[in-house]
Amino acid sequence: QEASRIDASLRDDFAIERPEIAVFGLNPHAGEAGAFGPKEEEGIVPALQAARQEEFRVDGPLAADGFFGTQLDSGFDAALAMYHDQGLVPFKALAFDHGVNYTAGLPIVRTSPDHGTAYGIAGKGMALPGSTRNALELAVAIARHRQQTAKPTP
Repeated sequence: QEASRIDASLRDDFAIERPEIAVFGLNPHAGEAGAFGPKEEEGIVPALQAARQEEFRVDGPLAADGFFGTQLDSGFDAALAMYHDQGLVPFKALAFDHGVNYTAGLPIVRTSPDHGTAYGIAGKGMALPGSTRNALELAVAIARHRQQTAKPTP
């Protein structure tokens, strides 16, 4: 279900014709064929097989630590993490001052700076504008693309 939403968002909002999605495992090392728990074999692998039958381009389950260490530039259009810290900790480490959070599957465009509200530094002349600027620019680009590709209502 999440792969379907991500696939649709990449097609609709980012004009990627055939998105390729990396899917992380839940357990360390993507479960090591059950050595670290059954979640991959019992849930994630069957879900990926079903997604492939529906012609979604998904790869996994992948070990998140290995992905961010060696596969980050391997051609994936998106990565699906199993929980918040699995995806956002490395993302923030790599892109804290310029990264953008984007919420897929909403009827509105929702972006935010990777660093969050940063109330602790507000008004102190310490904020770096890159992430906020990128979030605004991405929101505008997606809104324009949605407007240009919107299907007329009957």
